[in-house]
Amino acid sequence: MSSIVLMSDRRVAAIPVQDCGEGLVDVRAHGVRVDDRKRDAAGAWAHVRQGVLTRLLHAQSLLPAGVALLFVEGFRPPALQKQYFEAYSEKLARAHPRWLATELREAASRFVSPPEIAPHSAGAAVDVTLADHRGRELDMGTRVNASPEESDNACHTDAPHLNNWARTNRATLGGALSAAGFINYGTEWWHWSFGDRYWALQTGQPAALYGPVELP
Repeated sequence: MSSIVLMSDRRVAAIPVQDCGEGLVDVRAHGVRVDDRKRDAAGAWAHVRQGVLTRLLHAQSLLPAGVALLFVEGFRPPALQKQYFEAYSEKLARAHPRWLATELREAASRFVSPPEIAPHSAGAAVDVTLADHRGRELDMGTRVNASPEESDNACHTDAPHLNNWARTNRATLGGALSAAGFINYGTEWWHWSFGDRYWALQTGQPAALYGPVELP
């Protein structure tokens, strides 16, 4: 955990944004297998920036035969991101009444990004897992969106004590997405991004390509 740069790190917020102006596109129109557990009325969850979609399709092409990406969530409107962050922060505050505000913010950012720098709200992040040819999810060690509390930190990408299937499947997912240009958030094996502030920090880029946007 100590080696993972959290979203709340000041270095992430310090990265400037030079938005390249790419629009949000619906992955459902481009051959991506999409799960509907995060479906919303406007279809926001199925959108990402064009550059993210291009890399997602490339990652898909690198997977073994019979294995496919299963897209769970992409764009998250800034207002919804704020709602998620505040709700999780309040849950932590009830469980840890003596924590300072800075401690709560850091702990919350393990699982939900602070709204002002959230990769999902920039259309830069995807939550994905793997499925077989019948659409059945592969064993990844935890469910997508399992919290640190729920999973006893098994949601961390490099968590110890995973079974061999889960470890292999995470390596397969990570190998394809990394090769396509994505970076992972180490507390969430399913969360990968390209072009956002966190990506810029982790890859040594001077600025993010994507900042917060709204669905047209």
